[in-house]
Amino acid sequence: MIQAKHRSRLPLPQPASVHIRRSYAESRFGQVHVWTAYPSGGGFDERTPLLCLHHAGGSGRFFAPMLRELGADRSVYAIDLPGHGTSDAPTAKFSVAELAGAIGDFLDSLRLRSVDVFGYQLGSLIGAELAIARPQQVRRMMVWGVPGYSPQDRVTVLPQAMREDGSDVIEDWRRALENRGPGVPVNAVAEDLADRLRAGASAARAAAAMAEYAVGERLPLVRQQTLVMRLKDEFWETAPRARSALPASTMLDLSDYGQGFISAAPQRFAAVAKEFFDR
Repeated sequence: MIQAKHRSRLPLPQPASVHIRRSYAESRFGQVHVWTAYPSGGGFDERTPLLCLHHAGGSGRFFAPMLRELGADRSVYAIDLPGHGTSDAPTAKFSVAELAGAIGDFLDSLRLRSVDVFGYQLGSLIGAELAIARPQQVRRMMVWGVPGYSPQDRVTVLPQAMREDGSDVIEDWRRALENRGPGVPVNAVAEDLADRLRAGASAARAAAAMAEYAVGERLPLVRQQTLVMRLKDEFWETAPRARSALPASTMLDLSDYGQGFISAAPQRFAAVAKEFFDR
């Protein structure tokens, strides 16, 4: 009885706390801003770090809702791409490969031996270039919204010129509200629009780099295990083509969600990511 009473006084296991930090690192284009989540304990029991790459005109803020969900047992790095968020901007036109090179500079600064990558739209293409250039360092990849534009479609993805009366902003706002998926809060739409406005010319250059990327030639060179997420958004029809182009890929249909999935359902997103990356 004494032993049983003594055991009852032992402290219960506490849930892991997650540290959320923001910092800067050097790259060939100047400093890049990074949103970071990591577990309190650290040590060798952590899982493979996760690198998150956002869309043209976005920022690392896009991943903020799920940082705490995934940061309990691994480090998570959500980078503001060059010219986005508060990262320094390139001074001239750039390509997807050059953006990947800048992200590689960041990885080198951390001396990470292995990373997993999640890329959204433009970020998926940058992730593919990283996987091709660094096959020993990039372990697995998860992608959403892989662009695959024909020459005729490429013009439609380029941002329109800014208008002095602000009507272009109003049109972007209305379009964003119309296209948002189920459960996406309006403040998430506002933050994304603010990021696009802040990126300015860099957003246009990033969109041009995305449109010019040779998806059909480059994706077949990715040898890592890849999960293609298929949501009810503008990339619903093109997701199977991305799946077919990636040699070692599978596709997951998430038809209950659409644009803004991470903001609407961060726990669901984290569950999908953990199931794939923790294998």
